[in-house]
Amino acid sequence: MKIAFVSSEVEPYAKTGGLADVAGSLPIALEKLGCEVKVFMPKYFQINEDKYELHFSWDIGEMLIGVAGHTRSAHLHQATLPNSNVQINFIDCPHYYHRGHIYTNDRDEDERFILLCKGVIETLQRMKWVPDIIHCNDWQTGLLLLFIKDNYGWDRMFDKTAFLFTIHNIGYQGRFPKDTMFKAELKGDYFYPGGPVELDGTVCFMKAGILFSEIISTVSKTYANEIITPEYGAGMNNVLLTRKNDLYGIINGVDYSIWNPETDKLIPFRYSSNYLTGKLKNKKFLLEHANLPFDENVPLIGIVSRMVTQKGFDIFADAIGNLVNLPAQWAILGSGEDRFEDLFLNMTHHLPGKVFTYIGYNNELAHLIEAASDILLMPSRYEPCGLNQIYSLKYGTVPIVRKTGGLADTVHDWHEYLGNGEETGTGFSFNDYSSYALYTTVERAMRTFYDKETWRKIQRNGMAKNYSWDKSAKEYIELYKKAIEKRR
Repeated sequence: MKIAFVSSEVEPYAKTGGLADVAGSLPIALEKLGCEVKVFMPKYFQINEDKYELHFSWDIGEMLIGVAGHTRSAHLHQATLPNSNVQINFIDCPHYYHRGHIYTNDRDEDERFILLCKGVIETLQRMKWVPDIIHCNDWQTGLLLLFIKDNYGWDRMFDKTAFLFTIHNIGYQGRFPKDTMFKAELKGDYFYPGGPVELDGTVCFMKAGILFSEIISTVSKTYANEIITPEYGAGMNNVLLTRKNDLYGIINGVDYSIWNPETDKLIPFRYSSNYLTGKLKNKKFLLEHANLPFDENVPLIGIVSRMVTQKGFDIFADAIGNLVNLPAQWAILGSGEDRFEDLFLNMTHHLPGKVFTYIGYNNELAHLIEAASDILLMPSRYEPCGLNQIYSLKYGTVPIVRKTGGLADTVHDWHEYLGNGEETGTGFSFNDYSSYALYTTVERAMRTFYDKETWRKIQRNGMAKNYSWDKSAKEYIELYKKAIEKRR
């Protein structure tokens, strides 16, 4: 099966979130299952050509692409995804991609991804490579499907190509003014109230992706059910309801060659479910370096997160008075809204023996907090998939989560599953989005922490879980088959 995989960001070249992790890992897993995969993304200014061994494609040459009444010059650079034979193709147009950030609030943000979509099509035409599937990811790729059926409809090359559109976060939809239709050179009869690209008077890239694809997926089964409701659909729920029978949820996989306490090179002491002493040594190491006292009987609660309302830090702030009075220590890593950064820094200042906070990005510290903590807290308001709770399971770090999206699909509450006469729980969860529910669940987890036999059982249950990309890739192949069957 031939798959063109299109994403606005791909790890390790450019990353702002989980989309890049998926785009950097899923194509490799698909290749291992016998697929021929080519990945496409913009060539941002930040990408180091020498480090990643990019080379200019003379075979493709200059591509002249019409955007917003201008003819833009684009070229192609190519490389191979690390540790694979997967070709990655960089659409190079300095006018649009030599900016300070991957995403911008510039007036031509719509044009930047119009060019990406057209550039992918132009590249495929010049390669004479006909994919069975074009797998588009998030709003930035939403118009690609419409372009093939409209602007490039004259080319019969794609007649049998099917489309899968993946929603990684329904909150980001790519909405722009009506003149985006002119910029994209799309016929005006696509834009009318309730039309295929119109949403609340705007041109909506994501709506086009949803309506013009054969199959739609998102990154967990629970999130697939949530986004067709008014509460979680961000205004897109009615559009998705019309495609409900074509909407599927597949949990993101994780790369266990990177996130595995038995082999992790970024932690000082490696360990396994049969040798948890190494985990305790990591806890001691982190606390000593954070100038916090070490006591194996005091739980260390870790937070590795963007510090934004979506991640539940508003209810965390409301519960802070009760949380800091618990006999626990905290290790916090992340950045985001000023009010939440200030909240955690104030915790550190007023509770110097209990709280360590690092504001910013630090990959090595993220691994160490996962390895050292007894508990990881993720009280998200919504969470399409989430990865840190999956990392935590593998590291024997018991997650406390709000039961939403991928958190609900991957973390099974210890007491809830005990109620079914089973001992298969892997963490603790709560339903209500409230400071009270958050606090009482942390308190419940801490009571369980002191029962060492039970705690070891919860840890080992989590460490035995397998959320590798191999499993998720097989599920994607089944969706590709459904899309191809529907197309043909």
